[in-house]
Amino acid sequence: MERALTRRMVLAGAAAAGAGTVWAGAGQAVAGGGREPVEQAAVAAEVARGERALIELRRDLHRHPEAPGRERRTAAVMARELRAAGLTVTTGLGGHGVVGVLRGSRPGRTVAYRADMDAVPPTDIVGTGPAPAHVCGHDIHTTVGIGVAQVLARLRRRLSGTAVFVFQPAEETLSGARALIDTGVLERLGVEEIHALHCGPFRVGQFAVTAGYGMPGQDKAEVTLSGPDAVDAARRLAVDIGALATVAVPQTPADLERLVEDAQTPDGPLARFVAVRAVAQEAEVKVSYRCWPQERYVEVREEIRRAAMPYAGASVRFPTEPFPALVCPERDSHMLAHHLRRTLGRSAAIELHAAFPPFSGEDFALYVDRMPGTFTFLGVRAPGAPITASYPHYPDFSPDERAIGIGVRAMAGWIAERTHGGRRLPGESGGRGD
Repeated sequence: MERALTRRMVLAGAAAAGAGTVWAGAGQAVAGGGREPVEQAAVAAEVARGERALIELRRDLHRHPEAPGRERRTAAVMARELRAAGLTVTTGLGGHGVVGVLRGSRPGRTVAYRADMDAVPPTDIVGTGPAPAHVCGHDIHTTVGIGVAQVLARLRRRLSGTAVFVFQPAEETLSGARALIDTGVLERLGVEEIHALHCGPFRVGQFAVTAGYGMPGQDKAEVTLSGPDAVDAARRLAVDIGALATVAVPQTPADLERLVEDAQTPDGPLARFVAVRAVAQEAEVKVSYRCWPQERYVEVREEIRRAAMPYAGASVRFPTEPFPALVCPERDSHMLAHHLRRTLGRSAAIELHAAFPPFSGEDFALYVDRMPGTFTFLGVRAPGAPITASYPHYPDFSPDERAIGIGVRAMAGWIAERTHGGRRLPGESGGRGD
C-alpha cells in the first residue's frame, strides 16, 4: 500500500505543478482563468465536420480485426491517417506500434493520448469464438485517437504544446505497453502525462472516471501434485482454490448489471475482491486470479499455499511477478471529471468507486506507473440495448457509434487543455473540487 500511495502523491504533485504553468506572450494562462486557446465550440464544429468519416473508419477496422502482435494492417491505416492530418509519424515501435506527433504553434507541455489496436483472441471471447474479433472496442479507441489528432491538427494555430498519439499493439496479452515503453519513445519525446479511453457499459454520452481506482492486475500460480491419486487430488484442489474467490464470474445479464451498479457504490462489494480461475489439468492446477487492492497479492498467495498444504507432494510455484493493477491518480481523474461536466454537461461524468471490471486487466497500468494520466470509460450502451452489447468481450458487443464523436469532443478539448498547461479547479489546492 505504501508504494501505491507514494506513487499517487508524486503524480498528483506533478499534475499540480503543471496546472500552474503560464506561458508569457503565447496564449493565456488557463490557471488564471483565461480563455482556452482551443475553444470547445471550435472542437465541436470540427468533430461534426468529420464524424461520418470517422464512423466509416471504425467500420473498416471492425471488418479487419487483427490478433495481438499481428496488427500490421491496422497500424498501416493509423499511420496513413496521421500523415494525412499532417503529423510526424514513426512506425514499428514495440512491434506494430505507431506514434504520431502534432506540434502546436505556441509553447506548452507534451501530452499523450494512447489507443490500443488489437482485437480479442478467440479464446478470450466469452463462450469462445471462431476468430479474433473487435469485441473490446479497440476499433473505437483507435478511431477516437485518429479523430482527436485530426481535430487538433485543424486547430493547430490555436494549440499550445505538443500532442503525441500512441497507437499500441498487443494490449490483450498485456505485452504491448511494455514493448512500446522499452523503445524509449516517450522519453525521447518528453511526454509528461498520458490519457486513454476504454469502452464501457454506460449509456452513450456518459463517461465513468476512475479516481484512485482503475483495473486489477493479475497473478498466476501452478500447483503440481504427485502420487497415485494426483489427478483426482488436482480436481479437488482446484475446487478448494476456487473457493478463495469473493466475487463470482457473471453468468447472466442481471449479474453484469449488478457489477456495474456495485462499481459505482462507495465501499461496496467490489471495493475489495478476489476473482479466481482454477483449472485442473491432469496432476496440475493452473490458477489465474485478480484482486483489489493489488497489495492483497501477498495474502492470496499465502492462501493458495495453505490450500495446497494438505495435499501430499504438492508443489506451488508462482512463475512471474504479479502484473500491476491500473491505479489512476485521483487528482488527475477529478480534473478530467470537472472538464467533462464543464464542457459536455453536468451528467457527462460519473465516478466509479471500485476497480472495474474485476475479470480483466489493462497494461495502461505501466504508463501511469511512470507519469500522471487518466483512464476513463467511454459509455457505448445504446438506449434499450442489452448490457452484453456494451460489455467488453461478449460476442454480441455492439457499441453505439455516436460514442465516437462524443469521445473525440471530450479528448480533443482535454488534450488541448493539458498541453496548454492544465487548469486548477476553483478553490482547489489538491482535493476534488467537482
